[in-house]
Amino acid sequence: MSTASELVPNFEQVPLHEYAERAYLDYSMYVILDRALPFIGDGLKPVQRRIIHAMNEIGLDASARPKKSAATVGDVIGKYHPHGDAACYDALVLMAQPFAFRYPLIEGQGNFGSADDPKSFAAMRYTEAKLSRFADLLVEELGQGTVDWGRNYDGSRDEPNWLPARVPHVLLNGATGIAVGMATDIPPHNLREVVSACIRLLDDPEASIEDLMTHIQGPDFPTAAEIVTPRADLLKLYHTGGGSVRQRAVWQRNDKEIVISALPHQVSPSKVMTEIAEQMKAKKLPMLEDLRDEGDYQTPVRLVLVLRSNRVDADELMQHLFVTTELEKSIRVNMNLIGLDGRPQVKDLKTILSEWLRFRHDTVVRRIRHRLAKLERRLHILDGLLIAYLNLDEVIRIIRTEDEPKPHLIERFGLSDAQAEAILETKLRHLARLEEMKIRGEQDQLRAEHADLSATLASPTKLKTLIKRELEADARQHGDARRSPIVEREAARAIAEQTLAPSEAVTVILSEKGWIRAGKGHELDPTTLSFRDGDRYFASARGRSSQQVAFLDASGRAFATAAHTLPSARSQGEPLTGRFETTGQPMVAMAMAEPTVEFLVASNAGYGFRTAFENFLSRHKSGKAMLTVPEGAAVLLMRPLGGPAADLMLAAITSSGQVLLFPAAELPELDKGKGNKLIDIPKPRYAAGERLLHLLAYRPGQELLLTVGSRVLKLREAEQKLYRGTRGQRGKELPRGYQKVERIEVA
Repeated sequence: MSTASELVPNFEQVPLHEYAERAYLDYSMYVILDRALPFIGDGLKPVQRRIIHAMNEIGLDASARPKKSAATVGDVIGKYHPHGDAACYDALVLMAQPFAFRYPLIEGQGNFGSADDPKSFAAMRYTEAKLSRFADLLVEELGQGTVDWGRNYDGSRDEPNWLPARVPHVLLNGATGIAVGMATDIPPHNLREVVSACIRLLDDPEASIEDLMTHIQGPDFPTAAEIVTPRADLLKLYHTGGGSVRQRAVWQRNDKEIVISALPHQVSPSKVMTEIAEQMKAKKLPMLEDLRDEGDYQTPVRLVLVLRSNRVDADELMQHLFVTTELEKSIRVNMNLIGLDGRPQVKDLKTILSEWLRFRHDTVVRRIRHRLAKLERRLHILDGLLIAYLNLDEVIRIIRTEDEPKPHLIERFGLSDAQAEAILETKLRHLARLEEMKIRGEQDQLRAEHADLSATLASPTKLKTLIKRELEADARQHGDARRSPIVEREAARAIAEQTLAPSEAVTVILSEKGWIRAGKGHELDPTTLSFRDGDRYFASARGRSSQQVAFLDASGRAFATAAHTLPSARSQGEPLTGRFETTGQPMVAMAMAEPTVEFLVASNAGYGFRTAFENFLSRHKSGKAMLTVPEGAAVLLMRPLGGPAADLMLAAITSSGQVLLFPAAELPELDKGKGNKLIDIPKPRYAAGERLLHLLAYRPGQELLLTVGSRVLKLREAEQKLYRGTRGQRGKELPRGYQKVERIEVA
């Protein structure tokens, strides 16, 4: 049986892992170099370069009539770019969209999409395109020996390896692309600013990035939205070649309307409208009454937000929308590109400009040398023609009498082959005395140009001056004012959810099995509601829908949720376990209040503290540790204090009938913890089961009512003096028969 090496000549055996690794690396380098990343010289990806070259080759320049896009795409994929027509047309459309490219390279006729929907462009058979005026800066010097040429994909024709860009196009229109293992996001910049920075670098090669940023303020997007990134962040971005730029919509207030006139780069007006409408539908923007999109062809962006009243704080509302919608957008920057050495690298601003200036220097040198060679060829031809005119009769005789006049002309007058050929191709009507004067005049003109170019090529100073002069001329002709203003703004802040929610009176009801719901108004009697089978009413709290509801479980852990998000009392509610990540402990207390209201929190072990209601509130589903409950004890209460602590007294009663009355101010204010001793319960008594049974805040002078069965013990101010002491004492024992207090209240 024959082996594979015998059947296939030049057979090579390679381990699969080596072959796969090599194939993947080859593919990744192809994607990086030939598809996704731009070249620093012309700032183009291969597909863009091929489209522009193909259009230039068939005469679709700015002065020509546009041609069907389908014909252009067919020409590109047939001659240079062997890929799908859809991808090629997408690249063509992108270069024609003024909202995508800062300086469009293609001028399109027909539907090329809109800022609201960039992908809504018509099919290629319906649109027409030609190169824009700005594209001249990429192709104007193409036929002047400025670039290297390579064979196309099938070897049938040549194509340029790059285009001889006259300006740093890689920064002007930027680039985005995803390769294998790397990506690029280069923002667009202003032509005049970039050219000014280039000239500064030509004059002062030691200029720092800080110096260059006196010319380049920052990116300049096609939209007029504000760049609100601090200058320090922009400086860091240009130092590292990576970071982000924040762009914010431009707006103004007209009476009860907010008019948005500019959106961040690549933000769709319809998407912003949808984001705002969803918030309105969820009742998260009660200050907005309506919104309209009044954009048209003349004014692509005009979004109108109608306020409910003139009292609405427009600045606060817009700050909220900047955070919650794409009215403010962070644009990623990663200046990764292929350098002159053919390698991809993330480069800082100075490196990009310095490397491009080297590219431009080499391009101008090649252009001058190409022109000098052309001048030398023409002067050589003119020298031969002048010899012919000075010996016209002899030349005519040789041409008339000789079968092969060229060798005889070369031998007789010492001409080169090219000179002899030029003489033989001269028309009879040019054989006049006047032509000799024209030749000498052209010789003088060409020799002067040759001397000037030679002097420029020999002098670095003159060469630098020429580059500067050409950059300045291109900036004057094609440059424009900055579109994206750079403005110092404070960071946007969202409005608290409770503030946005409508403030209505609500009653929140909790069942024994932990089901929660909320009903409108405070007149609702929660005990009359229907509950699930086996469940019943446990607790309720009255407050506003804009407030938070706080819960305390048996382990002393606090949870909180927004009241306006609770289900209606008409339903049977929802389980708190769906909102919180509990440990299985039941909820033993709940409350609603303003954040600064003081609460009493205590365990029946006789410990507690004062705390503000805001300390119960937690954003985490797992809640927060609030009250540390000693082993064998339980949560006693979570209750509003009812006023300033300095004006109140606390009454503590144990299960054995010990009573202690002391000033509330003696109880410290804490954020969380076990608390301080309220009343002393000796360890033997605690072990025997004595616990703190009641804790009540009251005002001095108020009468206390202690209920025991059907009897009520009244403690007037005179009797209260018997039980007064300081916090942490044992207190006094109640009279016999009143030691098992069931309830304590203020008369």
